Amino acid sequence: MECMPCAPGDVVELRLEPTNPFDNNAVAIFSERGTQLGYVSAERAPLIGMRVKEGEAIAVFQAMHGSKAYIRIRFGGGVPHLPDLVPDASKRPPPRQTRPAQCPVYDPHAFYLDVEGPEFGA
Repeated sequence: MECMPCAPGDVVELRLEPTNPFDNNAVAIFSERGTQLGYVSAERAPLIGMRVKEGEAIAVFQAMHGSKAYIRIRFGGGVPHLPDLVPDASKRPPPRQTRPAQCPVYDPHAFYLDVEGPEFGA
C-alpha cells in the first residue's frame, strides 16, 4: 500500500481524469513517488476538479486512520495547515485467557437426582 510510507505534510498531486469511464469529474490522488493513492470522493470531485483546473488547489497527505488515508486541500494558494495529530483510539485488550473447564468426574454406579425430572418420582 503506497500510503504507508507517506508522512504527514508530504505533497500529493491531484490529477483530473476527464476520460474516466465511471466519472468524468474524477480526480486521482498521486504520491510524491508518482504512485496512485486513490480518488477524491465523487461528491467532492466536481468542486475540487474545478479548482484544480484554475490552479488554486494544493494538497498534502494528512494521515492514515485504520485502512483509510486522508489528504488536506487548500484553495487559493498557500500550503494546507495540518491539525494536531490525534492518536488512534486505544485498541481493546485481547480477551482474558481462561483455564479450560475442569471436567467433572462421574461415578458410573452413583445415583444422580434429575433436578428437572418429573415430580412423581419415576
